[in-house]
Amino acid sequence: MNPSNSSQRPGVPGTAGGLPVPLRLPLLALGFVALFAGILAGLARLVPLQIDHASELAAVHGPLMICGFLGTVIGLERAVALSRRWAFAGPLATALGGASLIAGGPAGVPELVGPALFFLGSLILCLANGAVLRLRMADDTIVMALGALAWAGGNLLWLSGAGFEAVVPLWAAFLILTIAGERLELSRLMPPTRFGRKLFALVVAVLGLGALLAALWGENGEMLFGAGLIALAAWLVRYDVARRTVRTEKLPRFIAICLLSGYAWLALAGVLILASGGISADRMVYDGALHAIFLGFVFSMIFGHAPVILPAVTTFQVPYRPWFYLHLALLHLSLALRLVGDLTANDALRGHGGHVNAAAIILFVVATVSSAIAARLARSRKAALASGRKG
Repeated sequence: MNPSNSSQRPGVPGTAGGLPVPLRLPLLALGFVALFAGILAGLARLVPLQIDHASELAAVHGPLMICGFLGTVIGLERAVALSRRWAFAGPLATALGGASLIAGGPAGVPELVGPALFFLGSLILCLANGAVLRLRMADDTIVMALGALAWAGGNLLWLSGAGFEAVVPLWAAFLILTIAGERLELSRLMPPTRFGRKLFALVVAVLGLGALLAALWGENGEMLFGAGLIALAAWLVRYDVARRTVRTEKLPRFIAICLLSGYAWLALAGVLILASGGISADRMVYDGALHAIFLGFVFSMIFGHAPVILPAVTTFQVPYRPWFYLHLALLHLSLALRLVGDLTANDALRGHGGHVNAAAIILFVVATVSSAIAARLARSRKAALASGRKG
């Protein structure tokens, strides 16, 4: 989820991307299939849907969104950055894992196939991060490698039969540490003090240990995990370059607003966990805290960085458009509505918020694709005019 051009990182050969773009696109497309299926599954958890296997799909909402979509996109970005063809086996495995969950049902694929493919994909991501570490050992690459290990650990627990309450903290740590590592990498533009870097290491240790203990022993670990979320959000607000770029304009400002608002959701998730005595202590708090992390924090990062990530992976340019603020605002407002519904035990509000959550993500996809298409058409027209003048 690198907001910079990953193929040009210092010390990481990636200019060729390792795999031709036409072969990357099917992997990305399967990731987005998992995204849309995950959205549908989330809606099925809120209201009954008249579709085949709706209940089975609803049961895998989290795995589709986290492993099928986000795991595939992160694995693909990492493979492009590393520029090694074997690394693309990771996003291929997770993309197929998502497809296997979607195909589940009475005549579907055996239920262990999806978790096994996700575990395989996460192992390959661990190997890819290990290869990056051999090229450039630094705080940011270490943190991202720890995130991949957390994902593999969560997938292994799920494969061994553990419930989602045990698995989710490790999945969350995967995404949070991956994003935190990327932000630390960019902090070279506004480098933290030596104390700041030591504090970052301590915060990451608390967060990672909390996720591990939450997976193995429940509520005590969840409390440590919640404290780690608040501490990391505070560190990011203090040291992230977004504090400076929010005063600029256009895409840098949009990215900064996405980042800072995402950090607020991360801190709120930690507060909810601590106030309730753990993630799993209350069903409504569980829903609110997890969606504050996965929607408020993670999707804010995706909204902000998509105009830079997609060109690096696909070569399709996604120029910034002012209307990008629409899906960002819709995400935050709908998530706030959902949390009010959670905290007041109002299922109607929670449901309305969930439906608009889905609309915000779909609007983001439409806005991003339309921007890319418009840019490509503009370049084609410009090339045709230039060719006509030469003729």
